[in-house]
Amino acid sequence: MSGNRDASRTPSGAWIDPDDPPEWTDEMFERADLMIGSALIRRGRPSETAAKLTVGLRLSADVVARFRVTGRGWHARIDRALREWLADHPDFG
Repeated sequence: MSGNRDASRTPSGAWIDPDDPPEWTDEMFERADLMIGSALIRRGRPSETAAKLTVGLRLSADVVARFRVTGRGWHARIDRALREWLADHPDFG
């Protein structure tokens, strides 16, 4: 017997019929890559034009608590509050 394996069999010897693929599950669709032509469409949050920096910032506990209680996105709300303050104080910096 030759060392070549039949391409239509798995290592365990089970038959694979390429014309009869398994039915896709919701999980398979969730993990699948989306392609348009030869371009891979990236998932997740799109990259921003102005990248944000990760910094260590010490804030008062009560300030953090007031933003945190507002739920997801509280970091972005702090960023927006700081931007509004800067807009109101053009002479700063």
